[in-house]
Amino acid sequence: MKRIFYTAMLCIAVVVTAIGCKTSPKTGNDKKSGTEKSLKEPVKFNRDSAYAYVRRQVAFGPRVSGTPANLKCRDYIVSELTRHGAQNVSVQTGEVKAFNGDVLPIGNIMGSYQPEIKDRILLLAHYDTRPWADSDAQEENRLRPVLGANDGASGVAVLLEIGRLLNQHKTPVGVDLLFVDAEDYGQASGFSTHDSTWCLGTQYWIENMPYASDSLPRYAILFDMVGGVGAKFHREFFSDSEASQLVDKVWSVAERSGFGDRFINKNGGSVVDDHIFLNKAGIPAIDIIETKNDETGSFAPTWHTANDNLDNIDPSAMQAAGQTVLNLLHNEIQCVQ
Repeated sequence: MKRIFYTAMLCIAVVVTAIGCKTSPKTGNDKKSGTEKSLKEPVKFNRDSAYAYVRRQVAFGPRVSGTPANLKCRDYIVSELTRHGAQNVSVQTGEVKAFNGDVLPIGNIMGSYQPEIKDRILLLAHYDTRPWADSDAQEENRLRPVLGANDGASGVAVLLEIGRLLNQHKTPVGVDLLFVDAEDYGQASGFSTHDSTWCLGTQYWIENMPYASDSLPRYAILFDMVGGVGAKFHREFFSDSEASQLVDKVWSVAERSGFGDRFINKNGGSVVDDHIFLNKAGIPAIDIIETKNDETGSFAPTWHTANDNLDNIDPSAMQAAGQTVLNLLHNEIQCVQ
């Protein structure tokens, strides 16, 4: 994904998308949402398990789209989803053309929990890694692929751990897990707010979406770079402008779950990422991502460098992101269909 300067956003109109039930919730006359009541925390997110998922992905090497390592990672994700009870596990294959003319074979992976429930939440992350460490301080590293422990593996790890727990503890809503390819093959220069050179897998998925137009997920949450050392998650601009109610909801759950030191209720700038394309497709979507690192003021210092490795992964950051969303899911109220 690519950083967008906040000052460039001032002329953009703000459109807020509602994320609540379009019909009455299944709670009789109770008008409060589940997250406004006392917070239930029926299941614990295991940060050691999440770290093991990161370690396993990193062992494949850089997972650049179209490479053998990417295919191995794809097979691994499919295997883990199947092992932990996901239903309708599928790989959507196709080809996309990158900004430099490369034609990339891609595979978007999806698995569902409680597919019989029509009221659904979509969680997603990208599993590919950057083909070039073009932000590395050492020039000799800039044409080498990124290992992507944080930028790639951490979001996938959180999804896989959530999936493992969803198999053991059902939620009031159905949950779909989506692992997208070819997110990180974009052009580094420029600051367009509609930069379609990034998130190619998500754009392909949207063009061939498995949902009917009248049965889209209620909302979507993207996990990206959620494993950096000391990572804090500010309110990303496009998330706030398109789905501020969902941002409010998630950050409130985080605070009540004891992660107020990780989920900072302040603006953190803006990012071209998968959630932008989901919002444009009519699915309210937000991005949980580190965009205001204490050292850089932007992404983590390992972003698109040779240092994005296991040495710079913080399991407690993944726990904060994963536990928050697990608590959100378990405290949702199913909408009447």
